[in-house]
Amino acid sequence: MKNNMQEENMKKLKEKKCFTILTVLLPIMVVLMALPVQKVQARRDDKTILDGIYVDQIDLSGMTVEEANNTVNAFVDELKQRVVTFGAVDEHYVAITVGDLNLTWTNPEVLEEAVSLGKEGNIVQRYKSVQDLKHGKKVYPLTISVDKDIIRTVMLEQCAEYDVPAVNVSLRREGKGFTVIEGQTGLSTNIEETINKTYDYLTKDWDYQDASIDVVVDVTQPKGNAQELAVVKDVLGSFTTSYSTSGKARRANVENGVRLINGTTLYPGEEFSTYQTVRPFTESNGYYPAGSYLNGKVVDSIGGGICQVSTTLYNAVLLSELEITERHNHSMIVSYVEPSMDAAIAESAGKDFKFKNNLNHPIYIEGITADRKVTFTIYGLEERNQGHKVKYESEVLKVTQPDRETIVSDAGMPVGSVVVESAHIGYVAQLWRIIEENGQEISREVINKSNYKVSPRSATVGTATDNPVHAQRIQAAIATGSIDNVKAEAGALKAEMAAVAAQQQEIAKQQAELEAYYKALAEQEAAEGVAAP
Repeated sequence: MKNNMQEENMKKLKEKKCFTILTVLLPIMVVLMALPVQKVQARRDDKTILDGIYVDQIDLSGMTVEEANNTVNAFVDELKQRVVTFGAVDEHYVAITVGDLNLTWTNPEVLEEAVSLGKEGNIVQRYKSVQDLKHGKKVYPLTISVDKDIIRTVMLEQCAEYDVPAVNVSLRREGKGFTVIEGQTGLSTNIEETINKTYDYLTKDWDYQDASIDVVVDVTQPKGNAQELAVVKDVLGSFTTSYSTSGKARRANVENGVRLINGTTLYPGEEFSTYQTVRPFTESNGYYPAGSYLNGKVVDSIGGGICQVSTTLYNAVLLSELEITERHNHSMIVSYVEPSMDAAIAESAGKDFKFKNNLNHPIYIEGITADRKVTFTIYGLEERNQGHKVKYESEVLKVTQPDRETIVSDAGMPVGSVVVESAHIGYVAQLWRIIEENGQEISREVINKSNYKVSPRSATVGTATDNPVHAQRIQAAIATGSIDNVKAEAGALKAEMAAVAAQQQEIAKQQAELEAYYKALAEQEAAEGVAAP
């Protein structure tokens, strides 16, 4: 009995719920039934976009997906013509179109969503979408992108060229004193921050008009002031070498290198690179072809002789007791300093001479050339004890003499030509630094060890000739393996060829004189009416 009553109550409850639902839905169904179907919902097979649907500011009403795609692309193509002007350093401007930044439309998928709006879901969902469009438009975002790598290229190639390097307050040696030269504030393009700034603006905040974007600029204040530089007055170290035996081109290279270094002011902690200061080795930078070492040979190269500049500076730095950070010896021994007292620089070999100002105050480097001597003097504030003295001694550990001569024949040189290159003795050497205080030696240490290659005396011999006898004679001389024999035979051949050439020249002269005589005689006889013989 109890079970029957429960079943009856459940039945009444279900009937009550159904009545409530019908009560709610019936008015809506009545409204829907009273409206034309096309007003309630778009047909599922309709491929056009409903009225009131936009992508950004672009009205897509009544368009197919293809038409909408073409319309948006046309809009984006117009945007590509907009100009972005970058405000570079010091009132300079760089203009570029947005299209040049590879502007692209990145969300074309919204068109499929747009054409489906009001056509998917149940009848209530579709009806709601249509009604929402009557009260306000549906706007999909237009997302775009530009190429950051292209922005970076613009910054590097067009904007960074207007950067202003910082120039520290410096000194100029005048007479026996110094003049302070005011510095310059440095301005440089912050490329990465400018890239991000440009990208964010064009993809998030752009109003689709021509735009101006200020380049992010880093400011670097110059180092130093007159008070800080006023202490630079003492000679810390000075060294001189001679280039009196150098040819014109090498002398010019030495003097040019000294000129480029002279006047350098170096603040505490700063590192000086000789190579970076005197480069590039070009004629436009004041250099000429002159002898230099390459693979055990002396060859002409632009800037030959510059190593005498770095070597002289090296010794001045040693006497000033500054911190050496990079030094290399030459491949073969040089004549203007003792072994281990040289410092080579070479672009091809990656050699540089570097040192750091490890003192508490600035230093000044003076370079002078006079009477075919180069002198570097380093000025600063002398803080070493009055009785302090530093000196350097070269010690040769091993000597290797050349044990042979080399002869190379060259068919591109005329027979009788001989180019001889002197031998170079091989050395192993080391340099001692000796410190004295008040006349007493307190320390002695090796600061470098240098290996110099042995190079034999060599000769390049010309063998080009049409005379088989001469060819045989020069080859026989080469076969002896003696450069002196080759030089003697080449000299004899040159003398013989010179004599033959002189004889031929004399014969040609006599022949020309004879022809001139007969010509003059014929002209005279013709003038007198006498037949020429």
